[in-house]
Amino acid sequence: MPHPLRYRVFYTTRQKIVTSVLVLALLAWGAVYAVDRLTSPDDRSCAPGVARPAGSDECVGVSGDGHDFGVAALTEAAAAIDQENDTLTAGQYVTVAVLLPLTSTSAEMRTKVVHEVRGSFARQYKANHDDNGRLPRIRLVLANTGDGNAHWRTAVEQLTGMTGAPHHLRAVSGIATSSAPVKEAVTELTRANIAVVGTTITADDIANGHPRPGDHPFPGLARVVPTNKDLADALAGFAKVDSAKAFLVHDTRTGDNYTDTLKDAFSELLGTSPYPPQLFTSPKNPGDDDPTPNTFQNITHIICASRAETVFFAGRHTQLRHFVNALGERGCTHRTFTVLTGDEGSYLGADERLKKESLDAGLTVRYAALAHPDAWRAVKGRTNPATGGTTGAYADFEKAMEAARLSPKASKPTPRPPLQPVELTDGQAIIAYDAMAAAVQAIRMATPKGRTLPPFEDVGKQWPQVQGPLRVNGASGWICLNNSGNPHNKAVPVVELTRGDPRFVEIAWPEGKPPTRDCLPPRTP
Repeated sequence: MPHPLRYRVFYTTRQKIVTSVLVLALLAWGAVYAVDRLTSPDDRSCAPGVARPAGSDECVGVSGDGHDFGVAALTEAAAAIDQENDTLTAGQYVTVAVLLPLTSTSAEMRTKVVHEVRGSFARQYKANHDDNGRLPRIRLVLANTGDGNAHWRTAVEQLTGMTGAPHHLRAVSGIATSSAPVKEAVTELTRANIAVVGTTITADDIANGHPRPGDHPFPGLARVVPTNKDLADALAGFAKVDSAKAFLVHDTRTGDNYTDTLKDAFSELLGTSPYPPQLFTSPKNPGDDDPTPNTFQNITHIICASRAETVFFAGRHTQLRHFVNALGERGCTHRTFTVLTGDEGSYLGADERLKKESLDAGLTVRYAALAHPDAWRAVKGRTNPATGGTTGAYADFEKAMEAARLSPKASKPTPRPPLQPVELTDGQAIIAYDAMAAAVQAIRMATPKGRTLPPFEDVGKQWPQVQGPLRVNGASGWICLNNSGNPHNKAVPVVELTRGDPRFVEIAWPEGKPPTRDCLPPRTP
């Protein structure tokens, strides 16, 4: 006997019709959903001009509208930039982009990024409010290249399409890491005739005039910090190193422009050292923890057996930390050593994994900083160099940082809270401020009389004239560019790690003494 429920559902005319309609509806919905999924890609947008690339959760692109790229530490600065940009009048401003790995997963890089953004914003604010009403005004945008600069191409392609209205992009600043992706990004931007101002790139091979003075692979590139060779020369002159009592420890991993060129510069300085370099190999991502601590422990035994007093270190900050920790536990604690390194040392001041008790065990760690607040700050009882920088320029920087921090006082109708103060000892905000100052100066130098906007291809042509009376009086020191766009005999603050904040020691100079008052670089092709 047929089941009564089955009969009622499937065999009455009414139920057959109802069942058929439901089945057809489900099939139709499924077909529509499938077609929609196949023909409509996922919504990857984060904000106008910003999206997640395929296979990535990072928000990559360009924004000056308050988007923080999912980085909470950038939220208040992004909002301040948006507020300032909203005050600008179309046709009276140009855009400057700050190109950085905003979504970096490295804690040290994240801090660097936040400080650079704040320094850049301070100089934008000064350009728009404290430059006697000069035009054009400056619109600031943030451009994210992604963690490890993996998505640099996406950001750069977007920037190269922004030279026309309404953006009128005229310069790109940031450019803060000496790495292969950054070198490629600079290549593409300068190939598109966009002016570029490097902040903390020190690699000699991301510069014009290398390896020969007449080589210009990056037309339109300028830098506001010395090259690694200049940093090495300044360190050696300051420390008066005896190469017969000096060791070189360097990374063997190639492809890192910072370590490669720093190693070359130190190798040239120590050409007469009787000791072979001591080698280590960092991981592909030098910020990762790695097995190098064992290697460094072995190296300390060799150093203890030598007559060395000074150790030059060419490597990134993670490996530098491992090395310093190993030296602090060396067997020959009765002997004193000085470690000299490049600007990566600036990251160690806030590195909680550095065993700072090592610094009390006859070990001195000094690095060539790119900037330091005490280098040009007016200090009672101290005489600053007569040339190469001024206390007034640094005071102007501090004033601009505070004005930008408190800028919401003038905002209406709803003032936002003041920005939090920025830590300045790592020098990142100072250098970013100076790079933006150079960009603003070149933009206004390139603007024809009677016009508001400069031709975008003319901005990068101004760098050879940024010298003498047209130099940038930077907070980090005078920026007098040579014909290759590199600063001539730029001030190098030597900074020493301590248990507390890093301590400014003295200003060193690549040429062994400050520049002349005219600040005119020597003739170059």
